[in-house]
Amino acid sequence: MRTALSVLFALMAAAMFGVASVLQHAVAGTTPAAQNLRLRLLWQLLHRPRWVAAFGLSTLSFGVQAIALYFGPLVLVQPVAATDLLFAIPLIAYRRRQRLRLGDWLGGSLVAGGVSVFLMLAPPSTGRAVPGTIDWLPVFLAVGAVVVIATPVALRAKPTLRTGLLAAMAASLFAVVDSLTKSIVGLVANNGTSILLHWEPYVLCGVAICGLFFGQSAFQSGAILISLPIIDTIEPIGAVLIGATVFAEHIASSPVVLACQILGGAVAVAGIVVLGRSPLMVTLRTRPKDSSADSDQEQATRGIG
Repeated sequence: MRTALSVLFALMAAAMFGVASVLQHAVAGTTPAAQNLRLRLLWQLLHRPRWVAAFGLSTLSFGVQAIALYFGPLVLVQPVAATDLLFAIPLIAYRRRQRLRLGDWLGGSLVAGGVSVFLMLAPPSTGRAVPGTIDWLPVFLAVGAVVVIATPVALRAKPTLRTGLLAAMAASLFAVVDSLTKSIVGLVANNGTSILLHWEPYVLCGVAICGLFFGQSAFQSGAILISLPIIDTIEPIGAVLIGATVFAEHIASSPVVLACQILGGAVAVAGIVVLGRSPLMVTLRTRPKDSSADSDQEQATRGIG
């Protein structure tokens, strides 16, 4: 029963995040390119009602995901929560009054099938509810190193590479957010209101803001067909690795099962790539580098908003 509830709430979180991501990309893409990787970008987005509404939906998705993490481990919840493209693609098609194409159905089937295989082979695992502070140190060092190294590279990179690097940094930070959320859920279950006496909620807020900053910069700098598939691939992989190492959650019961799980994960990633290359995603371009609005982007914004 707990597994079924965790999957249900994870799917709800995926649907909310998928819708929110498409709407946030549509708004972020209309901001001046000069604001990329500038705090002013978030300040300006906070003055866009549509973006604020999408941000609220995204925040709600993390709340629903926290409920999913209460019922299930990271290694179960995060692969399901990464299926947001399954909900984003139909939304775009509906708003544009277009039919889903064969490639969309194929990509969706690969994602659903790959995740299903991974979940069916995943053994029941609770692991540690609240890891010790020292257990988090390698995670913070690794993700911090990624951000420190990739940020200056992104500043000098061409648009496509820049978008990919920004999305990868955002995904790495989101994986930490997911994992800290799991830890906070455990703290609340064990300690109740004394949660505010622990460091996890405050670090979670800081990491979430950084993830939001890089994620919106990725949406602002390039097409969503680049950023969202990267986020949907790296975030669950990072969260599963943290679940297996920091939370001591079990992934597979034998090398053969592990190989099958890896194959299922690879199939799901292939599906994400196929969905990311959908013509529906390709048409969601960002604005040009000057401050004038691009007509195609405006049409895309109207089409999904």
